Amino acid sequence: MDQNPDILCIGSVLWDIIGRSTRHMQAGSDVPGRITRLPGGVALNIAMTLRRFGASPALLSVVGRDDAGDELIRALDQMGLNTTHLYRSEDLPTDQYMAVEGSNGLIAAIADAHSLEAAGDKILRPLVDGALGSKDAPFAGTIALDGNLTLAVLSDIAGSPLFAQADLRVAPASPGKAERLIPFLGQSRATLYVNLEEASLMCQTQFADARAAAQALVDRGAFRATVTDGGALAAEASADGVVSAHPPQVLVTRVTGAGDTFMAAHIVAELRGASRELALNTALQTAANYVSGKSE
Repeated sequence: MDQNPDILCIGSVLWDIIGRSTRHMQAGSDVPGRITRLPGGVALNIAMTLRRFGASPALLSVVGRDDAGDELIRALDQMGLNTTHLYRSEDLPTDQYMAVEGSNGLIAAIADAHSLEAAGDKILRPLVDGALGSKDAPFAGTIALDGNLTLAVLSDIAGSPLFAQADLRVAPASPGKAERLIPFLGQSRATLYVNLEEASLMCQTQFADARAAAQALVDRGAFRATVTDGGALAAEASADGVVSAHPPQVLVTRVTGAGDTFMAAHIVAELRGASRELALNTALQTAANYVSGKSE
């Protein structure tokens, strides 16, 4: 396990409970399938992909001092992930996420991230106490941040000098939490990673495609914005303009974690010096491999 991380992943670290069926499903469906339990959460999904590409991420989150938390920490240590800076709570249970997926995609999901919300800025202590940074020497590497944190904490992060020198990459975690990213419009040098629905919620506008959505987010003050739209056109916008690409067409066998995989692959590609076009295409290919079941 690397003790000197090059990337910090801040947000949800929990157990994913995923029910998948090869059948087409709708509300009320009762079908055969498989139920799995595996480490997940936006921040952790990003960290696992980063690690697979050779990066050395560290996790900042909360994990309970319960049996589920101890088991989760053991699993993360076996993956070679840096768990040194996780906040272990005595009174908060380990968070969990439950989803049901059919051949037609995600049917329903519930994210129980109440412990992460309750822990608040306690998970950020390593960025203050000198373990990873301080007010006098802020962390200057890449940070992947997810929107499972409360609006208050995210608002503080957007304007905090502790994050002023970081290459900050932010994802909302779900459409229901997209508006929590609004503080990052015009207040930081953050790159936003959203899907078309999330971009529409942030801008209170329906967009024709990802290009229009990415440009609108930049117009509203985002430093950079990357917008995906499932199997349709994806785009990345900045002050230098918009680049776009179509993802490879594949048979979808899973969807939970696809956006996190895309984000991690895009970060790694850029850190390796890829052009904007190459980074976008690399991320789309990696996400396509993931949803088709070709990567683990």
